Amino acid sequence: MSVFRRMRDITVANLNERLEQSQDPVKLIDQFLHSTREEIGEAERLYQQYASHTKQLQQQVNQATAMRNKREEQALLALKAGEDHLAKLALQEKIIHEEKLEQYSGLLETSQQSLFELETQLNELKIEYQTVYSKRQFYAARMESLRLQQRMNQRAGAYGGGGDVPKMFGRLEDKMTDWELEAKSLSDLRRMGQEYAVQAGETVATVLEREMARLKEKLNNDGRKE
Repeated sequence: MSVFRRMRDITVANLNERLEQSQDPVKLIDQFLHSTREEIGEAERLYQQYASHTKQLQQQVNQATAMRNKREEQALLALKAGEDHLAKLALQEKIIHEEKLEQYSGLLETSQQSLFELETQLNELKIEYQTVYSKRQFYAARMESLRLQQRMNQRAGAYGGGGDVPKMFGRLEDKMTDWELEAKSLSDLRRMGQEYAVQAGETVATVLEREMARLKEKLNNDGRKE
């Protein structure tokens, strides 16, 4: 059984599913990273506690081993000295320390296994965090690109697009052509008026000359009659 159970709202198992439904994947990933950081902190604190507890158990095992060996040596010395009573007392304490050694050895083995398991899970959490964090940076960059693209599209929509520029100049060309035609028409009218005035003047002069010639001829004819 695991040393600790993860109680996060978001886990790797359901992160992908929730990302597909999220409108803001970066925000969801940040929630996951925050939860994972808290769990890493909790696991590190638990690891330190387990490491300290394991060290204490190891000390108990070492102490029980040393006392067992010491009492056995004392029992041998007592037997050599013919002190059977002292030898029995030493052996009794040896049995007590052997029992203690067996008990603490079992606790130490369990604690060491749990410590190894916790260390493995802690390393997995850290790798998991780094992997998701790298993805977060990538998706954050993509979201920023998308946001800028959307702003550019909105600006292009408000601007109307460059495709209307030729049309705008086309309308201006048409209007200027109309102005030019109007100005040319007025110029032609003025020129025609001047030509008409000249022609009219020439016509009057011709009539006048003709009348003068007629009158002169009449005078000459009247003089001959006299």
